[in-house]
Amino acid sequence: MVWTWKEHLDTVLVPSGLLIMFGYHLFLLHRHLKLPHTTTMGHDNHYMGAWVEKMMQVESKDRSQALTVINSNISAAFNLSSISLVLSSLIGTWIRTTSNATFTIGRLIYGNTSQSVLAIKHISLLICFLVAFASFVQSARCYVHSNFLITMPNADIPMPLVQKAVVAGSNFWTVGMRALYFATPLLLWVFGPIPMFVASVVTVVVLYNLDSNSTPLLPFQLAEQAEGRGREILKKIGQEMSAVIEQHGRP
Repeated sequence: MVWTWKEHLDTVLVPSGLLIMFGYHLFLLHRHLKLPHTTTMGHDNHYMGAWVEKMMQVESKDRSQALTVINSNISAAFNLSSISLVLSSLIGTWIRTTSNATFTIGRLIYGNTSQSVLAIKHISLLICFLVAFASFVQSARCYVHSNFLITMPNADIPMPLVQKAVVAGSNFWTVGMRALYFATPLLLWVFGPIPMFVASVVTVVVLYNLDSNSTPLLPFQLAEQAEGRGREILKKIGQEMSAVIEQHGRP
């Protein structure tokens, strides 16, 4: 009876943990689409769009600072993609070696230790790392594309096109990080369904605090808009001063 209960822990706790993770990310996606200013992703995308807007006002030969920022993001994306690929290779090696250690692992894990469950654990981890690898590569691709657009001389590049490339790179980066977050509970599943379920709950609580944004978005204006508003303010001040002078100049 004890062995049967241990075997069924995986069928209860693991789907519950995955349901919590998927449910939270569906809630986050809905919140990001409907109320983007309340999420960290919407907050970051807003400032990235404003950053591109300001950088596109500078001459193409003076955009070295923008290239430095984008190149740092490209380097970070390539580093994380390399790490994800190495972890995928380690999982493949692990799959080949765990078949010889099933008896030892069965003594340490409180749960189902059959060969089929072990294979599912390894394949789930492998999928997460491969998704992370693909997402970081796509993120680097989008940043490289935005790099070409920003540095194109003597060309009227539409600003929304550059914003779309930069924001797409940021979104792919987020997907890659989420895949690594999913891999954490699945990695603990190797040690049993109880650590996996606890890790899923803790991960959702931590991510909820990190993904929530209560800071209001700062409005960024174009230079022409700011200049025009400044002229309107000066004009209004001049009219008020003229009215005061006329009023005091009358007998």
